[in-house]
Formats: sequence, C-alpha cells, structure tokens
Amino acid sequence: MSRIGRLPIPVPAGVDVEIDGRRVTVKGPKGTLSRELHPDMLLSREEGTFVVARPSEQKMHKQLHGLTRTLVNNMVVGVTTGYRKGLEITGVGYRAALVGGKLQLNLGYSHQVEIEPPDGIAFEVENPTRLAVVGIDKELVGQVAAKVRASRKPEPYKGKGVRYAGEVVRRKAGKAGKIGGKK
Repeated sequence: MSRIGRLPIPVPAGVDVEIDGRRVTVKGPKGTLSRELHPDMLLSREEGTFVVARPSEQKMHKQLHGLTRTLVNNMVVGVTTGYRKGLEITGVGYRAALVGGKLQLNLGYSHQVEIEPPDGIAFEVENPTRLAVVGIDKELVGQVAAKVRASRKPEPYKGKGVRYAGEVVRRKAGKAGKIGGKK
C-alpha cells in the first residue's frame, strides 16, 4: 500500500469537494480549483475526509495512487491557505519593483525585465531584494517562481542573480593567478 496514497485527506469546514466522473472541483475561501484525474483512481468521500483508492496492485496504479492523493491534497490546501514561494535577489543594483501588478526587475541587463502574472498569481515585493509569488495553485506558483528565477540564475563566482529563499548557491574559486615569476 502506498504510504502517501493511503492517508485520508482532511477536508476543513468551508471547503466543498465535488466529484464529477474524473473531474474533481474544490471550492474554498480563497477560490476554486478544478482538475481531471486518471479514470482508474477511485475517489470517495467519507465523514470530513476524502479517500483515494486504487483498483489493483499493478505498477501503474501504485504510481498513480500517491500522485492522485497529493494532487487533491494540494488543491484543498491551496483553496484554504494558499501557496507562497519566496525569492531573493543578490547583486549590486539588482532590484525588484511592482508596477501596476507587473513585476519589474533590474538585473544588470541593458533593459528592465517585466513579468506579467498569469490569472490566479500575484507578486509581493517586501523590499527591493526580496519578493514572493503567491497563489492558490501550487503547480502554477512554482512555475512562475521558476520563470522569475530563470530571468537571471545565480552565478557560481559572485552569487549574483535571483534565487529561491533559502537556496544555497555552490560557489567556485576564481582564477588562482600565476605562481612564481618569469624565468
């Protein structure tokens, strides 16, 4: 039995989970998420919880069991508390600003990088070197955060660039210089 898949998903008060064939829709205080799941997975609602079961012990069903449970749990958590991915900017003159909902980044290029958030995503700029991507869809929050990070990945020599909050960048030694003199 899958260690993750067998765990019941707690459904808090104020959250409504609807099963319509293979489509699962979760409504909560922060919004609504909907997703189509694999048709083989068995979904059932029990008192205050949601349970995912698999029809057989085939390898594919075992793989889908934990995945399906995690996807539905991420939807429930998203509509209740939401997701947040922090980013840090390191480098002289590198900064972020929020201009009319768009994220404007100065990252050492000859131009400013502007990133428009997709529906359901918002940017929060705490200070010019710290920002966050906020939303209810975990997958979309991670994807947008990766897009922001890709605008200037941290380089290994000085560590300049955009990194995830708490990310450790492995540093390399620069040129060692000449040892000894002329002969």
